[in-house]
Amino acid sequence: MYKAEIITYSPRANDMADKAERKANEMEQEGWKLVTMTVTGSAKAILLFHKEG
Repeated sequence: MYKAEIITYSPRANDMADKAERKANEMEQEGWKLVTMTVTGSAKAILLFHKEG
């Protein structure tokens, strides 16, 4: 099973990294593992998670 999560507008790299780290840690608590992350041209990000089952 896969799930995509969006990180809202974050034009500063440090802010983007903090948000991505928090989201990845939050999702890992629920059993999801981060597969990949893509940053868009509009300073947003898409994180793709995977969970067995």
